[in-house]
Amino acid sequence: MVSNEHKEALGATFELFRISYGNQFNAAYPDLERSTAAMRLWLKHLQDYPPALIKAAAERVIKHENFLPTVAKFREHCDHAYELFGLPDAHSAYMEACRAPKPKAEFNWSHEAVYYAGLASDWFYLANTIESRALPIFKHNYEMLCERVIKGEDLKMPVLKALPQEISNPASNKQNKKNLSALRKKLDL
Repeated sequence: MVSNEHKEALGATFELFRISYGNQFNAAYPDLERSTAAMRLWLKHLQDYPPALIKAAAERVIKHENFLPTVAKFREHCDHAYELFGLPDAHSAYMEACRAPKPKAEFNWSHEAVYYAGLASDWFYLANTIESRALPIFKHNYEMLCERVIKGEDLKMPVLKALPQEISNPASNKQNKKNLSALRKKLDL
């Protein structure tokens, strides 16, 4: 099912194309019936992109293309529109998340969205599941985060708390022996 946000984004895209490409647009879509059929086709093939990204790609298209794009050409622009926001494409982000060393929060991520998508997808799952199963889950989480970034949300890496240099309240010898004795009793069960 296509969301209303996708329909609105594509409606805005077609209006931008109508204004920008004038005669080309009118020749391709001379009446309401043809433009409606084209919008249905475009929606079917663009529903896997966030609505805000579709709008950004439309802006990118009118800056770089002399001719009205096909759906395939528009998808290429959608794939490159992530770059406008400093975001890698979904597959590159997935590979980065899978290859990042531990501790994950200290890794120098290409974008914070990659870290949070890996975190939401579960690092263990990503490391131990084949790509054909893990990528769709990662991609879903990543695209939700990308949409938030595209809408203007600023993601921040978590601040890690450092361990203290020394423990201020060490247990007494008597308490340590008592804890050790209790632990030994547990292990004997």
